[in-house]
Amino acid sequence: MLVHSDIKDNTSIQSITQFPWRIQTSAVRQGEQRRACLTHTQDSESQFKIQKVWILVDLPFGKRAIGTKWVYKNKKDERGVVVRNKARLVAQGYRQEEGIDYDEVFTPVARIESIRIFLAFASYMGFIVYQMDVKSAFLYGTIDEEVYVSQPPGFVDPKFHKKVYKVVKALYGLYQAPRAWYATLSTFLLKSGYRSGTIDKTLFIKKDKNDIMLVQVYVDDIIFGSTKKSWCDDFEALMKSRFQMSSMGELTFFLGLQVKQKEDGISISQDKYVAEILKKFDFASVKIASTSIETQKPLTKDEEAVDVDVHLYRSMIGSLMYLTASRPDIMFAVCPCSRFQVTQKTSHLHAVKRIFRYLKGKTKPRLWYPRVSSFDLEAYSDSDYAGANLDRKSTTRGCQFLGRRLISWQCKKQTIVATSTTEAEYVIAANCCGQNLVFHSKTKHIEIRHHFIRDAYEKKLIQVLKIHTDDNVVDLLTKSFDVSMFNFLIVNIGMLNL
Repeated sequence: MLVHSDIKDNTSIQSITQFPWRIQTSAVRQGEQRRACLTHTQDSESQFKIQKVWILVDLPFGKRAIGTKWVYKNKKDERGVVVRNKARLVAQGYRQEEGIDYDEVFTPVARIESIRIFLAFASYMGFIVYQMDVKSAFLYGTIDEEVYVSQPPGFVDPKFHKKVYKVVKALYGLYQAPRAWYATLSTFLLKSGYRSGTIDKTLFIKKDKNDIMLVQVYVDDIIFGSTKKSWCDDFEALMKSRFQMSSMGELTFFLGLQVKQKEDGISISQDKYVAEILKKFDFASVKIASTSIETQKPLTKDEEAVDVDVHLYRSMIGSLMYLTASRPDIMFAVCPCSRFQVTQKTSHLHAVKRIFRYLKGKTKPRLWYPRVSSFDLEAYSDSDYAGANLDRKSTTRGCQFLGRRLISWQCKKQTIVATSTTEAEYVIAANCCGQNLVFHSKTKHIEIRHHFIRDAYEKKLIQVLKIHTDDNVVDLLTKSFDVSMFNFLIVNIGMLNL
């Protein structure tokens, strides 16, 4: 089924994130042991004193202090090269008690689909996407609750070693920290002339006649672009006037995705991550597989087979699930394997290994968002009927395009047991439409919550078309194929070797 829509219309501690040192990238050489020259970035009273993060006080009677710890991390670029050593002080938030140390903690977070839609729009409009990140972002958020933390390990004041810090700003690790930071940032942007998205509250927009500026926020990472380059420059200056920012130039690596921006379009991949997991699980030199799943061989419980290492199996599945953020070609193979993480057998591990052998031979496919293409929304849906041999539930599959740009895809077992093929298809159509309405007596048993697709159809918000199975690209997420058909679907879903 194809659903189509036209949418044109005061402490001696330094900065948390850059503790007293940084790595000099010039000291890093290819083929050599990486060496870092550690230098002081600021004086010892800089960041916490400037931000007024906390106050050294006696612990009030009846109160308790939350512990703190240092977390160390190597920050790498898209090639895997270490560009900076980071040390961050975090509060042990797991010791917080709801209603005492925190209340409301919800904060909007951008979905991976939002990033892909952002890049799809950028390719359509032909503008460059840039990236910035906020240094010590959470320190800009102010918390309302009365929270105390112990003095950091290694930095206890010898004259006041029994005192604790009363937290004023949103220290990393606190449950309410992300919410406090988002409130600060969104308030600043709204006062600066931006408006937040109607659905995605992490998207901020500025428009003027034919020009538009988009800003997408993911915690402390920000990507932005505009049809007017001067607006991007103004945005950088605006953010640096309020926060300590790092300008990273054109977007190349974001949330694990490698992004290449060209004149004729934008590509998205996870090549670096594929190489990492192939090496991690010792698949660097194995016989490759032409497809990700065997045909006519569904997975079963296989109770008589030998158990396998649960930790290895789950680690492999987790790695593959993360990879599906840019590789829809393995989605159909990964989903059934993920259902056996409690009772994994040798046959299940064999299926997982085949996916890795397939990745070994196909490390370069990228999602391609061409510059020249419409921006109409098209959604494809399909469903089997009682295909899960364990509980006879149907599996829904769907994918959504903006023109020829694949922005979202799903392969998920339905939560209900469909009593007919009509019901199975109706449920997936509603789910597919909701990701981004004909009714008769034989379908009355279908839950009312699925009928919004009928309303959308009657309001002419969507067109519902029946298409031939050869034209339904969502089949890539529906069943196994031979090599020629499998490769044909990969290309038609928008994955190219670039």
